[in-house]
Amino acid sequence: MEDSFLGFDEKNWLNLRKDLKKIVGDTAYNNWLKQLTFLSVKDQTISFSVPTKFLRDWVVNNYADKIKNQCKNYIKNIEAIKFVVKPVGGRVVPGTARTIKNTDNQWKRSLDIRSNQSPSSNEFGAPLDPRFTFDNFVVGKPNELAFAASQRVAESEDVTFNPLFLYGGVGLGKTHLMHAIGWKIKEKSPDRKVIYLSAEKFMYQFVRALRYKDTSAFKEQFRSIDILMIDDVQFISGKDNTQEEFFHTFNALIEQNRQIVISADKSPSDLDGVQERLKSRLGCGLVADIHPTTYELRLGILIEKAQKRGVEIPSKVLEFLSYRIVSNVREMEGALNRLVAHATLVGTSITVETAQVVLQDLLKSNNRKITIEEIQKKVAEHFNIRLTDMHSPRRSRSVARPRQIAMYLAKSITSRSLPEIGRKFGGRDHTTVMHAVKKIEELKQEDNNFNEDIELLKRLIDS
Repeated sequence: MEDSFLGFDEKNWLNLRKDLKKIVGDTAYNNWLKQLTFLSVKDQTISFSVPTKFLRDWVVNNYADKIKNQCKNYIKNIEAIKFVVKPVGGRVVPGTARTIKNTDNQWKRSLDIRSNQSPSSNEFGAPLDPRFTFDNFVVGKPNELAFAASQRVAESEDVTFNPLFLYGGVGLGKTHLMHAIGWKIKEKSPDRKVIYLSAEKFMYQFVRALRYKDTSAFKEQFRSIDILMIDDVQFISGKDNTQEEFFHTFNALIEQNRQIVISADKSPSDLDGVQERLKSRLGCGLVADIHPTTYELRLGILIEKAQKRGVEIPSKVLEFLSYRIVSNVREMEGALNRLVAHATLVGTSITVETAQVVLQDLLKSNNRKITIEEIQKKVAEHFNIRLTDMHSPRRSRSVARPRQIAMYLAKSITSRSLPEIGRKFGGRDHTTVMHAVKKIEELKQEDNNFNEDIELLKRLIDS
């Protein structure tokens, strides 16, 4: 039963907002608390809404204590404070409540992630992260296959790819996709048993079962589930006993037509220290790689993350970050968080100049200079020609075209002048380099397959 807001009216709400602004300061209030909306008071719990999940988590983690203390000035018997996600002009998103209770003067925070609870209560699984869904995964050419395959696995009633093996470098979205698969399956079929865990945790549970002589219970736990997702499987490299048990668990689930999703930093065939029969099993379904991000994809990811934070960041700053931080998405998100935190705490505006100062360590580590020699080597390997052909006078098409491509990439990627590039290709004239660049640009326009080949080469060189 609602308590008529326990005397908490519009005037109290306005006063509470003024109090919060005085306590946290104008900058922090405008960035984080301005979008807070009062909803109701019920069962000694006061509820507020924010437009995004990120804003909800930030407010809970950084300002919940202050908000609750101020609420007590207006509502004496408040025992809990709740934050939910409610987009502007929309309805409250189900399952997004974070409730903070006060028990024995100690804060206890409970996260009701969704109505279909994440399997956090299961001792051998890990909880699914509510931030990682298909809705907020930014798709581009480097990850479109992995995204489409993950969606198919999550939405299909039948087991289509088994296992689905996702591989790629650090921070490119493998874990995000695995969590998204888990959430989608739980949303469609709440009764299905979905288990997500790291390979390290699988190994830990197995060693624990051996120590307590309880391997039969271990086997039963893993072989009674519907969907098994194991992250970073490369960590069982060299662990023969763990690989043996993983192999048998894998086979048991496959035979029962249960879905398996695996991730690693390399393809199955390239995993060092892994038994050949296990490599064969891991590669028998669909292997989907996630390439390093392109500039366009990085920019799209940053725009999406900035919007979810409810913070306005100048487009020039986002473009600057997309161009300069190329290692992985996690570093980009960390850079964004640092910029926002700096602006909030110090009270400065977010500009390119500020970014250069605040992120100088990140920018320095991402400032790898790509050489013409590297480009020549990658192109020669790609087209299966000798590296010396890059400097030779040979004019046969099988050699001349790759050499033109290498010249084009040298002009596109490096800051070297045309004469400098020409000298690196056997002392050729700058007009030869100009002709090569023009020719490759024409072929890219005319032939989409050729264009994709060039983009693949760029990714290989950047990686």
